[in-house]
Amino acid sequence: MSTLFPNYARRPVHLVEGKGTIVTDNNGKEYLDFTSGIAVLSLGHAHPAIVEAIQRQSEKLWHTSNLFESPEQEKLASSLIKETHFAHAFFCNSGAEANEAAIKLARKHTGKHVIITFENSFHGRTFGAMSATGQEKVRNGFGPLLETFRTVPFNDIEKLGAAIDESVGAIMLEIIQGEGGVNQITPAFTRAIADICKSKGILLIVDEVQTGIGRTGTRYAFEQTVLQPDIITLAKGLGGGFPIGAMLGTSELHDTFGPGTHGTTFGGNPLAVAVAQAVLDNIFTNEFLFAINEKSSYFMDKLKEALPAYKIVGSGLILGIICPDEVAPYITQAEQAGLLLVAAGPNVIRLLPPLTVTTQEINQAINIIASILRVPSMLQVPGTRNII
Repeated sequence: MSTLFPNYARRPVHLVEGKGTIVTDNNGKEYLDFTSGIAVLSLGHAHPAIVEAIQRQSEKLWHTSNLFESPEQEKLASSLIKETHFAHAFFCNSGAEANEAAIKLARKHTGKHVIITFENSFHGRTFGAMSATGQEKVRNGFGPLLETFRTVPFNDIEKLGAAIDESVGAIMLEIIQGEGGVNQITPAFTRAIADICKSKGILLIVDEVQTGIGRTGTRYAFEQTVLQPDIITLAKGLGGGFPIGAMLGTSELHDTFGPGTHGTTFGGNPLAVAVAQAVLDNIFTNEFLFAINEKSSYFMDKLKEALPAYKIVGSGLILGIICPDEVAPYITQAEQAGLLLVAAGPNVIRLLPPLTVTTQEINQAINIIASILRVPSMLQVPGTRNII
């Protein structure tokens, strides 16, 4: 019997090494990693910039209390808010922690306790974040949750409008629901939310834990919409594999989070901040973001070409293949064929390669996917252009 709690449905693969998009198990078998640790490894495995940042910082300072000044946190915060309407950042250790901070900030600032969230959303597994999550399977078995979340159908303007009253302090949403099925927000819904928030004085929280830091082809996914959130939350790709989370907010919220209102022992520690800064220095460039969009277009086109009977959804390098049946067997078959995938709900294969993935690796992945979905591959073409 394992000495670990069985709260993860672990796969029988022991990964021991990784470089870029390729990982190796303890038997020497190589896999294409199109999970990226679930959208975490933004620069792939063992990226030189991250390795160097960890090595350099590890010889200087690992941890210091947040009671002391941190110019490094100030620099990272400046990098995150640059050329946005945000003014301040709070650093923590994970996406769930970032969402907890956002919930606390919104409730304290507005003095209102009701937050609107959406069906099939996912915001984390702490009690507050779990209460905000619009998936019953995440909440089952834990007794009474926080009662001040009001969950409505995603992209349903009429139901959203009916849920708004004077007790609502904030709306919390994902631009793309990653865990709930790679469900994209519609332009009409974004306009409705923007109008409601402006007319009713309601705060908008956008959960960018999975979609932020270049994953959708822009720094943040909300930048592709009309939305101007008051708060966004970040984690996953921000650390490129090292645990760090962040909450960004506007200047109007500054005084609400004064000393003693919220805190963390390890959040924004020197190692995490050094790694996150290296990640941003690589991703937050026009050249890198342009390459993500090129690879996304290539990936989408080739998926549609290879899988004409399947609907392909998503944006940037968070894509989904909607299947008519449950995808768990396909994911197992792909693993056996050397491709690591993850589901988004029961019927969607989610594709989350590192942002550094090459077109050659995309072709290899599509060939495997086409084979397990019983579709003859159309991509066995030599000399395909490779986007770095």
